[in-house]
Amino acid sequence: MDTVLLRAFVTVAESQGFSAAGKVLHRTQSAVSLQIKRLEDQMGQALFERTSRSVLLTSHGEQLLPYARHMLKLEDEARTLLGNRRRGELIRFATSEEQASAYLPSLLPRYAQRFPDTRLELNCDISATLVNQFHEGLLDVVLSIRHLPTQSGHLLGWEPMVWVVAEHCRPTDWDTLPLALNPEGCIFRAHALSALGREERQWETHYSSQSPTGINLPVQAGLAMTVKTPRSVPAGCRIVGEAEGLPPLGQVEIELHRRPGHTSEALEAFCEELERIVTENDDVAVPEAGEALPE
Repeated sequence: MDTVLLRAFVTVAESQGFSAAGKVLHRTQSAVSLQIKRLEDQMGQALFERTSRSVLLTSHGEQLLPYARHMLKLEDEARTLLGNRRRGELIRFATSEEQASAYLPSLLPRYAQRFPDTRLELNCDISATLVNQFHEGLLDVVLSIRHLPTQSGHLLGWEPMVWVVAEHCRPTDWDTLPLALNPEGCIFRAHALSALGREERQWETHYSSQSPTGINLPVQAGLAMTVKTPRSVPAGCRIVGEAEGLPPLGQVEIELHRRPGHTSEALEAFCEELERIVTENDDVAVPEAGEALPE
C-alpha cells in the first residue's frame, strides 16, 4: 500500500472532510479527493460515504483505519531508525497564556529530557483564535477552552470558573460591579455577563485586555473584579462566590486538538505528557467514557 495515500486517508478520516484534510496536507481538496479515489481503487472498496454536508467512514473504511494508522507509525519509526528523517522535529503548539503558565513549567523540562532534539514553537492567544488557526493547518497541537463544538477537539475534562477580587475587596462595596475582562469572543466574558444578566446585577466593563497581565493588574489593585479558573488566580487576590452575593458561573471544557494524520514518537509523547499534566490538576474533573459536561 502507498503510505502517501494511507496518510491522506487517515487525515480525511480524522478531519472528517476533504477540505480540512487538504489544509493539513497542504494540498487542494481535489488532490486529496483523487488520492482517496486511488486508494479505494486499490482496495476495491468504498472507504467513505460522501454527502453534501459530511464525510463518513464506511464499514470497510472503519476496518482499514487502525491498520493505516499502525502502518504510518511503523514507517515513521523506520525512517527515524535509519536516520532518514531530519533530527529536530518541529511541533507547533499553541494555548492560552494562563494555560501555558499553569502547565508548561512542569511539562517542558521532562519532555526536553526525553526528546532533546525536538523543537517547540509556542504560540499564545485566546482559544477561539487558536482553534481557527489549527483548522487552517497552521498548528500541530492546541490546548484550548472549548467555545463551540468542533470535530477535532478531544475532551480532557472541565474546570470551574470563579469570580476573583483583590484580597482587601468585597463585592458588596460596589453598587455597580467594575469588571476586567477579555474582549468579545472570550467564553469567560460571555459566562460572566450572562450570569450577571440572569441575576439582574448592575455591572460595567472598566478594563478590557487580551493579555492576562492587562486583566490582573486592575484586579490586584482593587479596581475591578474578573473571572478566572482556580489555577489562574493571581497573587494578592481571592475567590468569591454566592456567599458574597455573586451568581454561579458554571464550568468550561478543556480540549486537545491534534494534527490529524501525523504520527511520530515525539508528537505522541508530547500529547500524552500534556494530557497527563492537565488531568492531574486537582481542579480539573475528568469525564468517564461517554460522560457529558455537567450542568
